Amino acid sequence: MSALLEATIGRYLSLDLDGRKHRLYFEEAGQGIPLVCLHTAGSDTRQYRALLNDPAVTSDFRVIAFDMPWHGKSSPPIGWHEEEYRLTTETYTTMIMRFVESLELEQPIVMGCSIGGRVVLNLARTHGSALRAVIGLQSSGHVDPYYDTTWLHHSDVHGGEVSAGYVYGLIAPQSPDPDRWETLWHYMQSGPGVFKGDLHFYMVDGDIRDQLRDIDTNDCPVFLLTGEYDYSCSPEHTRDAASRIEGAQVTIMEQLGHFPMSENPDQFRRYLLPVLDEIRQFS
Repeated sequence: MSALLEATIGRYLSLDLDGRKHRLYFEEAGQGIPLVCLHTAGSDTRQYRALLNDPAVTSDFRVIAFDMPWHGKSSPPIGWHEEEYRLTTETYTTMIMRFVESLELEQPIVMGCSIGGRVVLNLARTHGSALRAVIGLQSSGHVDPYYDTTWLHHSDVHGGEVSAGYVYGLIAPQSPDPDRWETLWHYMQSGPGVFKGDLHFYMVDGDIRDQLRDIDTNDCPVFLLTGEYDYSCSPEHTRDAASRIEGAQVTIMEQLGHFPMSENPDQFRRYLLPVLDEIRQFS
């Protein structure tokens, strides 16, 4: 039996963030235009496993996905046990740009999903001239809290299983079972309180709807792709965000939910490849 060795390479990057030392894990594959991929709240870079192994993408793009601190293979900083993890707009934005600068990525595309889809809009607003374009998956300017997040880190329940239970309904019914359950497994493995801490950005700190008009799409093109079955960031949420960004391009993706890149990669690439081709042509 022959073994298949994938082209994806995993490495660690030593990085100072907010005056604290971090060891960030990232994976990459391909060559060409840098495409930095941001995972969802409470998960990690494994969500981009299919994209990292797609020759139609990696032939022209250097795909790079990193685990945020506290996520996946990126451990929390020293002293983590003495604090409550809470993601903020400032720390999230700074983290991404420090990562880009540390790898000396020139005019990268940044694509993020959910919380990543939110922060790419802030990146376009504050660092648009340094980016080739942003792609927002499940992007919105804000989301009103619609459940009690305290149950995500509660002594009476299994935090990982509750986290997976919260997001189960966000996956489209057409998504293949293997991909659905792998997506959920990532949530079951999340560290205590991490999903809850990410949602502080998503539902509280990261409301940027009134700042979206500051984005100049001539400077940084904005592409928004949202699954039709998502009720956390619904198509209506994305259309509202796009209405505030002159020149933003919106596509509602059929048969997809909140995790398009991991829940149904084959369906997702039908929507992503034309966007990447458009960016490649004007680059």
